[in-house]
Amino acid sequence: MVFRSSICNIFCTLALIALGSSNLSAANKPPKSVKVYVFDCGSIKGLSTTMFDLKPEQVTATGFVVPCYLIVHPKGAMMWDVGVIPDSAFKADGAPVTQGISTVNKPLLPQLAALGYTPADIKYLALSHYHSDHDANANAFAGATWLVRKEDRDVMFADKPAGIIQPAHYSELRNAKTFVIDKDDYDVFGDGTVVIKSAPGHTPGHQVLFLKLKKTGPLLIAGDLYHYPEEKTYNKFPSFEFNKEQSAVSRKKIDEFVEKNHAQMWIEHDQATFDKLKKAPEFYE
Repeated sequence: MVFRSSICNIFCTLALIALGSSNLSAANKPPKSVKVYVFDCGSIKGLSTTMFDLKPEQVTATGFVVPCYLIVHPKGAMMWDVGVIPDSAFKADGAPVTQGISTVNKPLLPQLAALGYTPADIKYLALSHYHSDHDANANAFAGATWLVRKEDRDVMFADKPAGIIQPAHYSELRNAKTFVIDKDDYDVFGDGTVVIKSAPGHTPGHQVLFLKLKKTGPLLIAGDLYHYPEEKTYNKFPSFEFNKEQSAVSRKKIDEFVEKNHAQMWIEHDQATFDKLKKAPEFYE
C-alpha cells in the first residue's frame, strides 16, 4: 500500500512541477456552477460481441474506451469511476501499461494534477459499480467519502468476492469514510445538480449519475446500464448481468427519465460517444 501511494505521489508531484504554480490553487477556487472533466483512462480490446448477445455485424465498434470523470461543484469535487489499471502499475518512465486485454496510455492522477487537483482535494468518490474496469484507482481516493449502495459493498467485501472483480483495486475503501445510499435518488450536494440514481441489474448496486449543467443542460452518465448503443437498439443484455430482469426494469426507468428530462446520455464504454467529447483540461458546464 505504501508503494502504491508513493508512486501516485510521484506522478502528481512531477505533473504539478511541469505545470508550474498557475494551477496549484484550482481546487481551492470553487466554480460558480458544476463542471465535468472527462479523462482518458484506457481501452479494452478483443471483446467478443457474443458476450453481449450481439452479432459482430450488429456492432459498429467492438472495443471499449474507459473514461474517468471529475465532477466539480461549488461545494466540493467528486470522482466518478476511476479506471481499469491502477496508476501504481506504471513505471517511472510513464510508458503505456497493458494488462490482459486492457491498455492505459497515461495514469489518472497526473491528469488530475494537470487541473490542480490531488486525491486529497476530492470530497466524494462514487463508482457506477464494482467491476474492475471502473475501480482501478479507488484506493487513491480512500481519503474521500465513498458513496456506495450496500448491495455492491457487500459483494466487494464478501469472504470470496466473485465476478469481474479485483479486490486489490479497492481494499483501502474497507475502512474509508462511507455513506451508504439507501434510496433510489441521492442528491450529492443538495441542490439537484449532481444526483446518483439507482439502476441495479448489471451489479446488485449499480448506479448512474445525473447532472444538471448550466450551459450543457441535463446529462446522464450511464455506467454500464449499456455498453454498446446497439444493446439499446436490439434490446440485448450481456451474458454476465447479475440480474437480467432487474436490468431490464432499470433500463426502462432510466430511459424514461432521460426522455422526460430531455437529457443526453453518455454510454461510458462507447467509442463513438467518447470520441466526440471534450477531454480535460476542457470541460462541460
